[in-house]
Amino acid sequence: PTAEGVLRDIAAREAPQLITTVDSAGTAGYHVGEPPDPRSVAIARERGYELSALRARQVSRSDFEQFDLMLAMDRANLAALRALAPARSPARLALFMHYAGVGAGDEVPDPYYGERGDFERVLDLVEQGGRALLAHLSEQARHR
Repeated sequence: PTAEGVLRDIAAREAPQLITTVDSAGTAGYHVGEPPDPRSVAIARERGYELSALRARQVSRSDFEQFDLMLAMDRANLAALRALAPARSPARLALFMHYAGVGAGDEVPDPYYGERGDFERVLDLVEQGGRALLAHLSEQARHR
């Protein structure tokens, strides 16, 4: 959910010319219907992002038809997305940080069992990756 909230905000402010639909979903249903971790909400709020209204949901098969690009935060979730994807799905699947220019193998770690610094690091990565993703999408749109 952090990436959803941050990416929506950055897109609205820094790339309003892009038509985007941003959503987040987990590959497992552990927290369906729940808000983001209060630590994520608090740290995001300190940087001007509001996450409290977001609610967790699980990836559905229709997501593979609805979205052009589905990004995973880590390799395990990318593998889960690939396993869930219907044959002939038009959705491109990739790691979120692939677009950040720091290496295609980089992951966004799960801060759940960490401390404040771990949540701040995730927010740093999501801001970096989100801006790089929007720059990539803007460049693609210019060449269409």
